[in-house]
Amino acid sequence: MKLFLKIWRQENAQAKGQMVDYTIDGIDPNMSFLEMLDVLNEQLVAENKEPIEFDHDCREGICGTCSLQINGQPHGPDRLTTTCQLHMRKFKDGDTIYIEPFRAKAFPVVKDLVIDRSSFERIQQAGGYVSVNTSGNTIDANTIPVDKESADTAFDSAACIGCGACVAACKNASAALFVGAKISQFANLPQGQVEATQRAINMVNQMDAEGFGSCTNTGACEIECPKGIKLTNIATMNREYIKATTKG
Repeated sequence: MKLFLKIWRQENAQAKGQMVDYTIDGIDPNMSFLEMLDVLNEQLVAENKEPIEFDHDCREGICGTCSLQINGQPHGPDRLTTTCQLHMRKFKDGDTIYIEPFRAKAFPVVKDLVIDRSSFERIQQAGGYVSVNTSGNTIDANTIPVDKESADTAFDSAACIGCGACVAACKNASAALFVGAKISQFANLPQGQVEATQRAINMVNQMDAEGFGSCTNTGACEIECPKGIKLTNIATMNREYIKATTKG
C-alpha cells in the first residue's frame, strides 16, 4: 500500500504546530497502525530527519496510551478498537490519512502526537480508590457477598482504560464518561461505600478544576470508546453526586 500522511508536528508545548505531509510505500495491510508509524520513523531516521513522537506501551489494546485522532476519529475508523489494534487493511491503497493528537484543553500537547493526560490521574487520585487495611488483617474480598448484577455492572465500568477517546469525541471535551466509569465501578460494590460520598464530590470537582467541559448528551463518547463503556455510567455519576451533595 502507498499512503499519503498528514501528521501533526509540534516541537513542544509552547511551539506552534502544523500538519506535515509524508508519503510512505510498501505498507502491508496486516500491519497495525503503530507498526506503519514505526516504518515511517525508520524512513525518517534513515534520512537524518527527526522521527515522529507518539505514545504506546502494551500494543495489546489494554493500556490506552496509543491515543491518536485518525481522520477526525479517536483511535480511527474501527469500532471497539484502540489505535494499536487498528490494522492498515481498514484503509485503501492511495488513501490520505490525517493523524493528530487528541484535542482538549485538559490534554495539552507535549510533542507531536504525545499529549499530557495527567489530568486523568489527578481525578483518580481525588477519589478513585477503596480503603484497604494493609496491616496483615485484611479481609478476603470473597467473603463479602456481591450479587451478580452489581458485580457485572462494576466490572463493565472497570473496563475503562482511561485512554481519553471520550474526551476527544466530545465537542465540549467532557470527561463525564471516564469519571462516571471510575465512580460507577465502586458505587456498585459494597467495598466502595465507605468513601462513596467524598468520592463523587472530589472526583467531579477535580474534573471541573482540570478544565473539562460539560456533557453534551450526544453519546459520541460511548460510540468512540474502545471498550464500549456505556452512557449509563454518567447517570450513575450524576446520581452519586446528587446523593452526596444533598446528604444531611
